[in-house]
Order: sequence, then C-alpha cells, then structure tokens
Amino acid sequence: MQTSSIDEIDLRLLAALQDEGRLTNFELAEKAGLSPSQCSRRRAALEAQGIIEAYRACLSAEALGLRITVFVQVRLAAHSPDNSRRFQKLIDGLDAVQEAYSLTGEADYLMKLIVPDLERLSRILNDVLLPHGSVAQVRSSIVLDRLKQTTKLPLPVKASAAPRPAKRAQRSQRATLRSS
Repeated sequence: MQTSSIDEIDLRLLAALQDEGRLTNFELAEKAGLSPSQCSRRRAALEAQGIIEAYRACLSAEALGLRITVFVQVRLAAHSPDNSRRFQKLIDGLDAVQEAYSLTGEADYLMKLIVPDLERLSRILNDVLLPHGSVAQVRSSIVLDRLKQTTKLPLPVKASAAPRPAKRAQRSQRATLRSS
C-alpha cells in the first residue's frame, strides 16, 4: 500500500471501523472483501500513517452524571506566544474541557466543556478562567438540546487523499498560528 494515498478498499475498512471499532480482523476482512492477512496489513498501514488515530469506548456523559454541555468563548488579555502558552497550560489542566480550538474572529478560543451541574460550571468560569492573567473575556452558552453528535468523518473522501500530518507537526503549526 502506498503511504501517500488511500484507495477504495481502505475507505471500506475505515467506514466499517467508524461504524464498529470492535470488529475482529476476520469480521473487518469480510466487510472489506479481503483476506484476514491483507486486512491486517492494511489496517496496520492506516494506523502507521496516522489515518486511524486510536480505538476508544464512547461513554455516555449523561449516564455518568455529566449533564451540562457548554461552549465557552475566550478572548485573551494579550496576543503573545507566552500568553497563548499560559492559556494552553490552563486548559490542559481542566478535565471538563473536552475540545478547544484557536479561532479567527472576535473570540480567540472556543472550548466545549461537560460538567455535572451549574455550580461546577460557575466555579470553572468564575474561579479558574476569569481570574487567570491570560484571559480578558469569557462568554458561555449552555446547550439546551443536542441535535446531532458524531465522530464519524464523511467518507468516501477522494481515494488520492494524503494522510494528515503527524500530531507533533500539527501542534507546531498551531503554536505558530497563535503567535502570529
């Protein structure tokens, strides 16, 4: 298999794994129309290229008592590499932060938090984010109803799609973008 492109067979493997990540190699080979040994080699190559990043169990936040999802927009007090690093360190230490993005536009960052209750949200906003020296402004929006949630990527993509860069290169690119 070439390391710079994926083909239709790879797309079948990826689609099957997105539907059910616990498929055995035999089951996956059957769905993709391959022998188990060919399937195993292709799956290993997709993992090595970083196209398959990980296998995880999807947990129910609600069943675990994490009932509130909130999106938080943050504006930094100053735009500097040091301030961006301080903010990154802050959110790295917050387990409630599920996702965080550096943005263009009015807000510098958008974060998705999941918390058990409004009291916990209040403590994060008022006792952690707002007093932090890197933060100038915080705006939050509590989710009333989730209309759609998926981690499935829209396949098929072009069979000649190149694999994404390694995580280390992506972090370096993000740090460069934030500091500019």
